[in-house]
Amino acid sequence: MTGAQPRAVVITAVHGRHTHLRRMRSGLAASFQPPLRHQVVAMADREISALVNGDALLPDGGLLPTEVSEVPDVQGRLPLAEARNRGAQRALDSLPHPDDLLIFLDVDCIPAPELVGAYLEAAAQHPQELLCGPVAYLPELPAAQLDAAAPTQLAEWAAPHPARPAPAPGQILLGGEHALFWSLSFAVRRAVWERIGGFDEAYTGYGAEDTDFAWRARAAGVELAWVGGARAYHQHHPVSRPPVEHLDDILRNGRLFANTWGHWPMEGWLEEFERMGLVRRSGEDWVPARPTAPDQDAD
Repeated sequence: MTGAQPRAVVITAVHGRHTHLRRMRSGLAASFQPPLRHQVVAMADREISALVNGDALLPDGGLLPTEVSEVPDVQGRLPLAEARNRGAQRALDSLPHPDDLLIFLDVDCIPAPELVGAYLEAAAQHPQELLCGPVAYLPELPAAQLDAAAPTQLAEWAAPHPARPAPAPGQILLGGEHALFWSLSFAVRRAVWERIGGFDEAYTGYGAEDTDFAWRARAAGVELAWVGGARAYHQHHPVSRPPVEHLDDILRNGRLFANTWGHWPMEGWLEEFERMGLVRRSGEDWVPARPTAPDQDAD
């Protein structure tokens, strides 16, 4: 790119999590190298546009540039794959140069001030890679304490994910395992995004769309790199282990994945469900342990 510095748009798909979104946007506004824009995609949540209207101030007193688009749910299921694709397309409309960058950041993540700049620097060094930043997990904290915390305090509180790389700032680890990709924080240039083909919008509801994206990247010959400086801090929220409320989605999306790639994802959850008597194996398939009404979305 000649005559101008590369730019980045941060893309976030969101439904609910309004307090998490506010903290995330405050973190973005405090970036040492702010993004060109925050591209927010509201999934079946019409409150988002009002919530992000002037809520994040840049150090110079200006507002964090923001654009909100909306996508409806799909028969009650959140269309996360579609939302990310929508955000990417909107971002690319204002990023015409090949050195510009799409940064995908989950609504639960508070970015470190270095995140945007670290991704841009890594993309300049490794333009053909799928870039992933380490995400560390914050404990449950009082809201006022978390709101007042400086980035250095967040770094002290947060615990790295035990199963994923956490390189030091300034370090980039190449040749990462695609099975460890996570969609909480990652970045790609236009050419890489188009080479992968975006997310498969057949996935709706919980699970597997990010694993499918990683497998699509691997099939396209896109290597995965971990960017130590692109750190983010995951805000606490209650979770179910195993996520019983998402059982139908896991079976639906898992079967779609298996039909594409020849094996099931999320097998740890499925085995937990089996022990609970909720599912059973049927050859290479997983099915509900008790007969249910046919899925109206099934092909």
